Amino acid sequence: MSEKRVYTFGNGQAEGNAQMRERLGGKGANLAEMNLIGIPVPPGFTIATDVCNEYYEVGQEKIVEILQAEVNAAVAHVENLMNSKFGSTENPLLVSVRSGARASMPGMMDTILNLGLNDEVAEGMVRKTGNPHFVYDSYRRFVQMYGDVVLGMKPVNKEDIDPFEAIIDEVKAIRGIELDKDLSVDELKDLVVRFKKAIKEQTGNDFPTDPMEQLWGAICAVFRSWMNERAILYRKMEGIPDEWGTAVSVMAMVFGNMGETSATGVCFSRDAATGENLFNGEYLVNAQGEDVVAGIRTPQQITVEGSRRWAALQGISEEERAAKYPSMEEAMPEIYKELDAIQTKLENHYRDMQDMEFTVQDGKLWFLQTRNGKRTGTAMVKIAMDLVREGLIDEKTALKRCEPQKLDELLHPVFDKDALKKAKVITQGLPASPGAACGQIVFHADDAQKWREDGHRVVMVRIETSPEDLAGMSAAEGILTARGGMTSHAAVVARGMGKCCVSGAGAINVNYKNKTVEIEGVVYKEGDYISLNGSTGQVYAGEIPTKAAELSGDFKALMDLCDKYTKLQVRTNADTPHDAQVARSFGAKGIGLTRTEHMFFEDQKIVAMREMILAGSVEGRKKALAKLLPYQKSDFKGILEAMDGCPVNIRLLDPPLHEFVPHDLKGQQKMADEMGVSVEEIQKRVESLAENNPMLGHRGCRLGITFPEITEMQTRAILGAACELKKEGKDPKPEIMVPLVGILYELKQQKEVILATAKEVFAEEGIEVEFEIGTMIETPRAALTANRIASEAEYFSFGTNDLTQMTFGYSRDDIASFLPVYLEKKILTVDPFQVLDQNGVGQLIKMAVEKGRSVRPDIRTGICGEHGGEPSSVKFCAKIGMDYASCSPFRVPIARLAAAQAAIMHTDK
Repeated sequence: MSEKRVYTFGNGQAEGNAQMRERLGGKGANLAEMNLIGIPVPPGFTIATDVCNEYYEVGQEKIVEILQAEVNAAVAHVENLMNSKFGSTENPLLVSVRSGARASMPGMMDTILNLGLNDEVAEGMVRKTGNPHFVYDSYRRFVQMYGDVVLGMKPVNKEDIDPFEAIIDEVKAIRGIELDKDLSVDELKDLVVRFKKAIKEQTGNDFPTDPMEQLWGAICAVFRSWMNERAILYRKMEGIPDEWGTAVSVMAMVFGNMGETSATGVCFSRDAATGENLFNGEYLVNAQGEDVVAGIRTPQQITVEGSRRWAALQGISEEERAAKYPSMEEAMPEIYKELDAIQTKLENHYRDMQDMEFTVQDGKLWFLQTRNGKRTGTAMVKIAMDLVREGLIDEKTALKRCEPQKLDELLHPVFDKDALKKAKVITQGLPASPGAACGQIVFHADDAQKWREDGHRVVMVRIETSPEDLAGMSAAEGILTARGGMTSHAAVVARGMGKCCVSGAGAINVNYKNKTVEIEGVVYKEGDYISLNGSTGQVYAGEIPTKAAELSGDFKALMDLCDKYTKLQVRTNADTPHDAQVARSFGAKGIGLTRTEHMFFEDQKIVAMREMILAGSVEGRKKALAKLLPYQKSDFKGILEAMDGCPVNIRLLDPPLHEFVPHDLKGQQKMADEMGVSVEEIQKRVESLAENNPMLGHRGCRLGITFPEITEMQTRAILGAACELKKEGKDPKPEIMVPLVGILYELKQQKEVILATAKEVFAEEGIEVEFEIGTMIETPRAALTANRIASEAEYFSFGTNDLTQMTFGYSRDDIASFLPVYLEKKILTVDPFQVLDQNGVGQLIKMAVEKGRSVRPDIRTGICGEHGGEPSSVKFCAKIGMDYASCSPFRVPIARLAAAQAAIMHTDK
């Protein structure tokens, strides 16, 4: 790494800028940039992200030695600009120490405020400020944060509240006060003493009094927090590499807790939940930043409009709102005006919605952070399209800025309006993150995970969430908190995850030990059902039915943009007319895979299917196939009609036969009666079908080769349905796909059966329909000999599930037994059945495409495994020049956006 590790900023100057995210992290780069564009930012310095990796290589002692000279010089730089001295008892400088990776990870790592205080410095600050309440409030906060983050003072059990909060509650209870800000100076002093004593008793550590020792402890604790459990989990969820590391930003403290002319807040240049172009946020008078995001006090709104909306949700009159809960726009009009001007400047500068933190110290506004704000899928689409219309970004930027996976949130169900009218509202909170959630109440993150693993849908109910709750929030359908506003931890993280969240529902009383929540006198226990409406903040008793989401005009506009730039078409995997219609409404250009074996699981169909499999002769099989033919024809007709005018790729039968036969006595008896043979005969036949490795056994084209009458029946059903539709004036476009081919002659044999049957059908119907015959490339041998196979196939469809299975030699059904260990040990970085292995499986696909086109230049190629809806896999398909990707209906928009992004990346090179 380069020698320079520490970068200073302050007074309009900075050694970094916004382009240095990789080196300075998002926070450090933006603090430097804000200085350069004239935003008031307290001076400070950032320790580069590389040092985090160095810390894990050489350890704390060595890293302090390496950084010592640069950090001392940077501290002197801050002292000079602030005209005060770190550790001085006469004119003390205090600092904050914050994390900041290159990707935003809100609340996942650690922050320490008010660092540099000890008993002597505190007395010096009292003499300097004449404000002992502010000084000792800052001191107790510092001991609390440092004790937690650096010295490891945590709750012993999950049912326990934070040990520091327990002490504060004890002290407040003596005088019967509710808010921390109402504690007297003597009570605050008492808290400092109690906190230090508790830290010594629980951790065995003395609280350090030397400010430089405190600073090094905090810097190294931030590096350590990069590898804490919640940060690791968040990175895994967001796909952030461990090796990126976190920067550490040290800044001069500015204080929002100096009295009634001081405040702290968080704001967004647009609504992060809906995307509405409305400046919004929350603030607290006489408080510090952690109070807002931790949700300990429910804050007030920054704008009048936001305040009125909040009051309406809470059922508070305009008179009461203005008197008791004024917005910053009303209570601090001059500061508000400056804040509004700066947020506009920052959004215009970064050309994106900004999430900002600020502090007002004694009437002066300071900015502590800005970043591109986390947002819901709905907001992501609306903001991108609005910024295009406003001329701030171009169409390509809008497409590149949208995350394909987040579109998933827009397609989630919403509450049925009729059912909602009958539902009972039990309480009202703030609509922190939109959506509909219904599930059983759980109170702890680990319980949420376990219940989810056991197949339950859960809603996590907390007094307030902390970063430790991340795994539970991820497992839950929704989150309900008693405390916290629209910018609390729960709200910000839920929006980033696309989870429904209702925060600040003050009427709920949570008891962790008893695992109950009392709402308006009614006690709900763990396991009881509740429903949350994250768009209105309402909470309902019981389960409420949901219905499909209605998509906005902005969503359609984004999808139209995708079509404008994309080259790779998106089809769908669909086995029913309903799925086909859903996919078509999402913009699918056809069907890339219809799995015929999925059509046989209804009562009469499964009986006929089993009869065909269990038949002991060709005659018996043909008799059963005659029963199946009308079912198949009807199913194919429905799908071809739903996709009228678009290609429909139908895979011939490909089941491991043992999956379809009855293994229970009742089912075997039913088949014996149906076929007029003994149960023993059926059992003998079932046993004869058993295979040691059915996934590599008698399936795919092997089935059609040994039983050509199956291929005949399916061809007859497909083309018969197509002929009927053509006679009705429709435009069916069937494609018949032969599965699991490994040898050219397998395809040749099946193609002969299909063509001979087609000739018969067209003669009988007196009409012909154009159709194509292709194959599924899902064995390594097929990929290696694709040039030979292309001599008979009109198209290739890559079945990446089986191709991955055979290339790695991993069983898709059994990988769970070792995958977690492989991921943990970094043997694999992702599950290869979810994300296409571009270096191995991808190379086979690329080779097969090239070999196929060398023989048949116009051969159409597509992908139809689960990977067809995964963005990085779709981009790979586009990169190697494939014609289409096919995925499940609800992933079609995701694939369309990924395909458009791939096309833009290619043309921008």
